[in-house]
Amino acid sequence: MSDPSPPHNPESWERSLIRELALESVRERRRSRRWGIFFKLLIVLYVVVLMALWFPELWKDSSHKKDHYTALIEIRGLISAESEARADYIVSALRDAYKDEKVKGIILRINSPGGSPVQSSYIYDEIQRLREQNPELPVYAVVTELCASGGYYIATAADAIYVNPASIVGSIGVLMNGFGFNEMMEDFGIERRLLTAGEHKGMMDPFSPLQSFDQQHIQRLLDQIHQQFIDAVIQGRGDRIDPNDPQLFSGLIWTGEESIRLGLADGLGSSSHVAREIIEAETIVDFTRKEDIFERLAKQLGVAAATTLSQVTHGWQLR
Repeated sequence: MSDPSPPHNPESWERSLIRELALESVRERRRSRRWGIFFKLLIVLYVVVLMALWFPELWKDSSHKKDHYTALIEIRGLISAESEARADYIVSALRDAYKDEKVKGIILRINSPGGSPVQSSYIYDEIQRLREQNPELPVYAVVTELCASGGYYIATAADAIYVNPASIVGSIGVLMNGFGFNEMMEDFGIERRLLTAGEHKGMMDPFSPLQSFDQQHIQRLLDQIHQQFIDAVIQGRGDRIDPNDPQLFSGLIWTGEESIRLGLADGLGSSSHVAREIIEAETIVDFTRKEDIFERLAKQLGVAAATTLSQVTHGWQLR
């Protein structure tokens, strides 16, 4: 005889379903809470990163504030109005360092092939001005691999210049370069159609023959800028160089070791050596101004917008 089937109990089935729904609701709330905590932490991290990029001075080691220290300002790469080695950035960093009462000395660490004479002149003039107003606070230039042309222009404003024996120093000169394609165009039978308002508006056009007057005029401009460079070097270096040495301002470059012999530099030394032995404040705090995330984003958006506009106006409409 078979066992009787268990009695149907609808109340037990409903209770079980309600229990499962309640447990699933609890599990869902737990999952939601965990995701909420994750996203909150992510937002906090995002804000911290933005603050670190927007206000880098907030993240300097506060332990350095107890004693005197050496301010470091990097001048790296091409000197131009668009690069991080621009006058606005360097001058702002210099002023910040001079305002800091704990700064005992300033190091300009230079690794630059030069660049804009205008940007270099701005920085040179500001260093001279700040030194005159604060004679008790020394400024030293420390050369790493390269300090040429506009980079050396800036370095001569410092109290002293320190180099590595293998550093490359000098290039006290000015240049303008380009190409001339007019003869090649004639060989290919290409006609150049250049319209100008102003007799010399098309001066130095690479597709037109070089005119004697244009060449002389440009050479005169280069000579004037070169003389400004020479005057700055003589003013900055004083009697440490021989201003009558014909090689000194010829655009030649020398090793760091040779530059000391010529009076273009004062001694051998790295940033840490100068901070420790010359300034006597071994701790170095970086005052270098860098392009922040918002400036980079704005620049990238600007380039993207310009590229898109160019494609629309010159490309896509012709398809």
